[in-house]
Amino acid sequence: MNSVDASEHYELGTTDLAPSLLTVIVDTNPHAWAALEGSLPLSRAIANILVFINAHLACNYANEVAVVASHSHKAAWLYPVEQASTENGSADHDGDVTMNGDSDGTAATTTQTNKYRPFRIVEEQVNRNLQALLQSTAATEVRGNTSTMLAGALTLALSHINRRTIAWAVEHGGADLEDTAAEVGTGAATTSGNRFSATGSDDERLQSRILIISVSGSSDSAHQYIPVMNSIFACQRLHIPIDVCKLSGDAVFLQQASDATRGVYMALAEPRGLLQYLMMAFLPDQRSRRHLVLPTRVDVDFRAACFCHRRVVDVGFVCSICLSIFCEPPPGNACLTCGTQLDPGDYGATPALLPRKKKKKKRVNGASATGTPISTPTPGP
Repeated sequence: MNSVDASEHYELGTTDLAPSLLTVIVDTNPHAWAALEGSLPLSRAIANILVFINAHLACNYANEVAVVASHSHKAAWLYPVEQASTENGSADHDGDVTMNGDSDGTAATTTQTNKYRPFRIVEEQVNRNLQALLQSTAATEVRGNTSTMLAGALTLALSHINRRTIAWAVEHGGADLEDTAAEVGTGAATTSGNRFSATGSDDERLQSRILIISVSGSSDSAHQYIPVMNSIFACQRLHIPIDVCKLSGDAVFLQQASDATRGVYMALAEPRGLLQYLMMAFLPDQRSRRHLVLPTRVDVDFRAACFCHRRVVDVGFVCSICLSIFCEPPPGNACLTCGTQLDPGDYGATPALLPRKKKKKKRVNGASATGTPISTPTPGP
């Protein structure tokens, strides 16, 4: 009877897949955004990023998001953060809560209540915390520093991903990051095409990925080469892809991060189309990317930064013990990291010139190779 009236269709149980956690790292370098003021101001970029975050949250009601600001002198959380305000209003200096029906200019608050609550919370916290970060930045901190704290932002993102993955595993019984890393270490993980897939744990644990909105150059952050590479290796081991949306400048280390973690790297030729690139290239999660043809980058810059002067080098000296890289022989030919005595050899000396051997001319049918006929003696009478 169930097959006749299709009752069995409603009796089938469905299993929900684990949600996706998106961590967005926004490069808020004041020097780089000042150069982009004519094409893409920071305020418009933040508005486009918020629309992209809302689209991510709308894909699944259980999806999560985190936003980190990589500023010139520190990395700060934009969302989620602990706030003193309540859902219906904000607390004043006496601790009293300003309700929506108060006459102290609550028209904007009433308008905000018409928005979807997760969208409103993310928008309010990101705008408020970003404004507080920019206002708290002193002129001396910006004047002598043109880099961005990318290493600190990646560390905050990895810590938040680890904490949320463990909480999801405890609550829903899925696999955590340590289980996935253990499967990788024992060889249980397989490679499907150009992307990693861990057997049995990818669909069980919280799907996490990192998106970097970068505007700074790699030469400015060369002094962070070691902690940035350590974060990249951690993401590679834990199967956390790093997507990079480059708005300006060169990105040597970010190209390596995207290539090592099987992420998406895109350098925008026109920053005005930021929202379109975010929605079309960076919105799909790991499960959706298995069925899509993603943009790939072939010409990856694999240059490294030296450990002595933090300069990006093409050719350098590598310690055979700790694999430290130096742009020139260190003082005393001793490794600055482990102290091993190095032998740079005769690098830089002028090589000795060997005399070239003269080639013999070949004879072709009684003639030389140059075509001059050979005269033969005439016999006498």
